[in-house]
Amino acid sequence: IFYSVISEAEQPAVIINALIFRLCPFLVGRIQYERMGSDVTMQCGSLDNDASVSWKVNGTDIKARHRLEGPRLLLTQVDLGHNGLYSCFQNPHGERRDTINLRIGTAPREPTVTCRSNTYPKGFYCSWHQQHSTYIPTEFEVDVHHNQRALEVQRDPVHKNRCHVRFPEVFSSFPYRVNVTAINDLGRASAAISFEESNIVKPDPPERVVATPIPNNVRRLEVTWNSPSTWPDVDNFPLKYFLRYRPLIRDQWQHVELSDSTSHTITDAYAGKEYIIQVAAKDTEIGTWSDWSVAVHATPWIEEPKQITSTTEQHGHTQTETLPNTQLLKYTHEQIHAQCFLLR
Repeated sequence: IFYSVISEAEQPAVIINALIFRLCPFLVGRIQYERMGSDVTMQCGSLDNDASVSWKVNGTDIKARHRLEGPRLLLTQVDLGHNGLYSCFQNPHGERRDTINLRIGTAPREPTVTCRSNTYPKGFYCSWHQQHSTYIPTEFEVDVHHNQRALEVQRDPVHKNRCHVRFPEVFSSFPYRVNVTAINDLGRASAAISFEESNIVKPDPPERVVATPIPNNVRRLEVTWNSPSTWPDVDNFPLKYFLRYRPLIRDQWQHVELSDSTSHTITDAYAGKEYIIQVAAKDTEIGTWSDWSVAVHATPWIEEPKQITSTTEQHGHTQTETLPNTQLLKYTHEQIHAQCFLLR
């Protein structure tokens, strides 16, 4: 299966050339790919060696270092700045004879390939990328083999550098071999990896993690979560979980491993301190732990402050009543005023 990819660095030139081709269809020329840093020769059509021609790039005079040899234009040590639409005109009447779309790039290097199963036991996916851009269109050919048989490869509808493969059988002892070849007009390079089914199983992180304070318990937090929705059969292929939590005032995490439960009560939280909490998942038998879930924050239950009260003598016995804040403020002012009067 082939995948065609346009790098980010190449996109502006592609857009500009597309606009030129759309607005000026008579300028559409043949594409000439050349290696960065090389010396480039462009031939003006099929003109004879003694023909006299002039050249323009993107409709203007060529400013880059160049040399003319009859119908040929020579550029030295080209780089990305030499990209453009080159047109040649035969003298003396200036008749256009050829148009060349020059594209500077590099040959691909060995791609980096990784494979993972987050939908075990249905299948796995493989991703690949190049650490260095080629600056020109590059295609990827992907081949997957298992037990001397080529497997069907399905292209990912969202990720351009990803494909999906179904497990032909579960609990297989035969290794899988994935070969990815990067191909463009300047060369090709391949990378291959081999792995056993059990070594690539890695679930997605748990979802909908929620931490809730427990009323009247100043050191407890109730944490719940859902299994990753991408894990297809949690009943027959159960997951275990790893919970970590810490107060924001400390850097050290506390950890709890749980067999198959999707909830846990933290009982040793610091009263009144905000906590950060995350959960990871793993198949109970094989594979590796997932990445951590999205972090959630929670604070244990805090006791409401008691209302302020005042004591007054009424009918020979003590009566306690609650004063509103405004009334309390007025009462305090009256006391202060009385004390000032006595000190005169």
